Amino acid sequence: MTSHPVKANYAEEDQIFRLLRQLDLAPDASQRATAAAIGISLGRLNALLRNCADRGLVRVSERAGPDKRPRFAYSITSQGAAEKVRLRDTFLARKFAEYDALHAELTGTSSGLSPLKHRTHPMQNNLSPIPELYVSYESAQKLKVEAADLISHDLTQRQTCDLELLMNGGFNPLKGFLSEEDYNGVVDNMRLADGTLWPMPITLDVSEDFANSIELGQDIALRDQEGVILATMTVTDRWEPNKSHEAEKVFGADDDAHPAVNYLHNVAGKIYLGGPIVGIQQPIHYDFRGRRDTPNELRAYFRKLGWRRIVAFQTRNPLHRAHQELTFRAAKEAQANLLIHPVVGMTKPGDIDHFTRVRCYEAVLDQYPAATTTMSLLNLAMRMAGPREAVWHGLIRKNHGCTHFIVGRDHAGPGKNSAGEDFYGPYDAQDLFREYEDEIGVEMVDFKHMVYVQDRAQYEPADEILDKDDVTILNISGTELRRRLSEGLEIPEWFSFPAVVEELRKTKPPRAEQGFTVFFTGFSGSGKSTIANALMVKLMEMGGRPVTLLDGDIVRKNLSSELGFSKEHRDLNIRRIGYVASEITKNGGIAICAPIAPYATTRRAVREEIEQFGAFVEVHVATSIEECERRDRKGLYKLAREGKIKEFTGISDPYDVPQNPELSVETENVDVDNCAHQVLLKLESMGLIKA
Repeated sequence: MTSHPVKANYAEEDQIFRLLRQLDLAPDASQRATAAAIGISLGRLNALLRNCADRGLVRVSERAGPDKRPRFAYSITSQGAAEKVRLRDTFLARKFAEYDALHAELTGTSSGLSPLKHRTHPMQNNLSPIPELYVSYESAQKLKVEAADLISHDLTQRQTCDLELLMNGGFNPLKGFLSEEDYNGVVDNMRLADGTLWPMPITLDVSEDFANSIELGQDIALRDQEGVILATMTVTDRWEPNKSHEAEKVFGADDDAHPAVNYLHNVAGKIYLGGPIVGIQQPIHYDFRGRRDTPNELRAYFRKLGWRRIVAFQTRNPLHRAHQELTFRAAKEAQANLLIHPVVGMTKPGDIDHFTRVRCYEAVLDQYPAATTTMSLLNLAMRMAGPREAVWHGLIRKNHGCTHFIVGRDHAGPGKNSAGEDFYGPYDAQDLFREYEDEIGVEMVDFKHMVYVQDRAQYEPADEILDKDDVTILNISGTELRRRLSEGLEIPEWFSFPAVVEELRKTKPPRAEQGFTVFFTGFSGSGKSTIANALMVKLMEMGGRPVTLLDGDIVRKNLSSELGFSKEHRDLNIRRIGYVASEITKNGGIAICAPIAPYATTRRAVREEIEQFGAFVEVHVATSIEECERRDRKGLYKLAREGKIKEFTGISDPYDVPQNPELSVETENVDVDNCAHQVLLKLESMGLIKA
């Protein structure tokens, strides 16, 4: 009786999988030991090795044996590592299908398990290990050497965050950056091509030049910003996405006021690459190392303590007393232990830096029972995608072993759109999470809006206070908290813990003691440099903080002398100015910048970089192009009109007029001193200088 061809194919695939796994685990073992480990003859082993070598799954090299005679050595390639993962998933899918058929035969009903296909959630509870994408230490050392010869892609900060969670299982069931088919499914209906729920596109965006330098099927090395190889990727897909469509479907609007939409259009590369990855090593974190846990490390911790029900609290802000009361109530309601799981990757521009936030979390941890609460840091790059982000956060917490998740009011909301309205409704995230709750596998705990009832000296959910008209209810909004911090005003103990306030005051001293940047923008000849110089002198006369002038001509001479005047070079020049200004601001100084800065996108990027550390004051010197051309002290407009200067702002290249500058000054028929004084008055009204 002949064997069934499909079964024979399965048998060979299983043997190849066992061979690749054994070479990964013991790459230096002899052929005899390898054959014995996977239960086949030496002849069969040699046939499999030839097959794998021909397919590029195994690399063959010579080495000297103990008797100094040449021997062959076999090591798994990055393509082989990816094939090992695929074969493992195929094997699991087949076995689960067989189990389902047997279950139906014996009981008359399906087992209820989902078809697994090539991406799968293995049968598991919330504490059993989940798949990671790392190879063994020995294979990783060899892959590092091999990857050094591959074309490299230097990861952005967001891509590094994504890669870490791909490799450690935080983004399970993903096996790499999305293919085009998976991407389309995620964007349009929140599902991978195999039907698995996944709401957020995880893509490797690159420049056109880089995309054109590689072929499909080629392996590339993925390096961090210091050049360390973290993983290899087999490029299976390459496409140019419709980013406007992605913005509409994923974020609800193609509006640059949304930080992720702005990133999509103005920061991310034009081309997406997709394909499986092979993890070599995790990104290196020098800060709070004892607080960083992979999903499997957290699951092991929960197993060790005997925790079975865990409620996760997502946060990107410091914890105050209302948050403590909220998390206490959530854990009690769910009869679960509490995981405080703050995001320390990328959050919303302008958020308090994660170093300060973690110090605040640590300062308040002793307010929680140590036996029922723990904290771990999540290196996630948030997208601020509201409802979709809530579902995404739930799936990530499921991978980290959690059974419950607190979903907040306006969860992961980015704020206002271009029309001044909220991007998402206050309960949209809760509604979408509730719709997919069973499929996520995590139970939602509603975020209660907690307020302080002065008469009873305690926090209570706002919607549960029946005697609202008879009691005094106190609350401090985020805006009010920032105002009190910036002006050095009292923050009452009923609102926050003294240790938290102390940490916040270290990072956010009163505004009149903080560094800040004044950023002048306008046409050439508008008077930017003259006003900036007058402002510098006035601020130096006042004293108290060092003042640095970053005038366009000065920067061109000392910082950007090698740059030309193409759009790319002008953008780079402004970003250099922004970087220097951010460092000055961070260290408590005053930076005065006076470039033309014609592009709104670049000005916004500079603003976001500086506002991490202090105020950004945009001053539009609104001199008309006609007046600037009439002045033309340098003769530049004349040369531009004659075509001798290409891409000249206002003549042959556009100028994006600032829509909402902090201040707009007219210079026609107004003397310089008056213009500089207008800026001083603005700084005074913002609390940046004392009256």
